[in-house]
Amino acid sequence: MTDCIKGDDHLRETTLGRTELLNGHFLHVVRDAVRLPSGRDATREYVLHPGAVMVIGLLDDGQLVLERQYRHPMQRVMIEFPAGKLDAGEGSLACARRELLEETGYSAREWAFAGRLAPTIAYSNELIDIWFARGLSLGERRLDDGEFLDVITATPAQLNDWCRCGEVVDGKTLVGALWLLQVQQGAWALEWSTDPEPPLADNSRHEGS
Repeated sequence: MTDCIKGDDHLRETTLGRTELLNGHFLHVVRDAVRLPSGRDATREYVLHPGAVMVIGLLDDGQLVLERQYRHPMQRVMIEFPAGKLDAGEGSLACARRELLEETGYSAREWAFAGRLAPTIAYSNELIDIWFARGLSLGERRLDDGEFLDVITATPAQLNDWCRCGEVVDGKTLVGALWLLQVQQGAWALEWSTDPEPPLADNSRHEGS
């Protein structure tokens, strides 16, 4: 991918080698040896991530599909847009369709790719694709074993209030609320399709930086 801003070679680090620290059920942690722009050597520890999706589901009555789920690291129940990791070899749109159905029971007639966010750039290479979905029809959820969550609905105004007062602190959901607001105000356009072109594969999400 071409850089949007040129002339940043004086900021780049060169990867010299990699040591695997943890390859668990959920997390894959590595330590890279790097050469700094100054010529000195250093190390960078971070999480390798396969990529993920988030779905902003729009109901016909204008409400949004959200979830309430307990997040152990935060020790609290969080309000979030439906989201999940890509399976091996899975495309972004296929993952969005699967996660929406599995977690909420909804299927969508139309989809629109909005953008991409990097939620934790200091310690992970995770990238999350943002999808909008509409023309929703409700079926049966297919939660994973050990997965517990409530599906709720809210108006965009309610979501904005929750973001403002700190009820919603999840980073990806805050970005989703921003995207939704810009779309509703006509500032950012979406291209809706029954079978949209998925975003181009970004191999950097699987590599060290």
